[in-house]
Amino acid sequence: MSARNIECDRATEIRPHLAGVDAEILDVLREAKILARRFYLLTGKPLGITGEVAEYEAATKLGLTLHCARHAGHDATILRNGHEVQIQIKGRCVSNQTKLNGRLGSIDLDKSFDVVLLVLLDSEFDAFAMYEASREAVVLALMKPGSKARNERGALGVKKFIAISECCWKRS
Repeated sequence: MSARNIECDRATEIRPHLAGVDAEILDVLREAKILARRFYLLTGKPLGITGEVAEYEAATKLGLTLHCARHAGHDATILRNGHEVQIQIKGRCVSNQTKLNGRLGSIDLDKSFDVVLLVLLDSEFDAFAMYEASREAVVLALMKPGSKARNERGALGVKKFIAISECCWKRS
């Protein structure tokens, strides 16, 4: 067993819902959010850590089990009705919450996942809403004719994703 796996096992004992995310990783992600905010304020450009922050936000708020090593197709799992649900997490930072523009990152339908979770982050890189869509809904949306970005690159628009999903968490 590698040292990394031992660290992940220790983190699981302390916070079972954060399996695979030890305290040091959580601290680094907290610091990264601060740096990302500073970088955006200074340059007007994103730092490129939205995906990692989205995973952290989803794990801490929804009790997901993040995986130590990347699993092709999914980033986290959760037990529902005795069944392990594989979750692919996508993050999007939006400066204006009334204008949900842009696209999610590519969704590879050849990979294993049960649901896709979209984590919407505000300009402070804090989650303000999360939406979950089933694999079936995502496949139908991606296969619908008419969009090169959607059909060839597996990229859904944020508004389209919200339309095919259910809100599973919202900041009060």
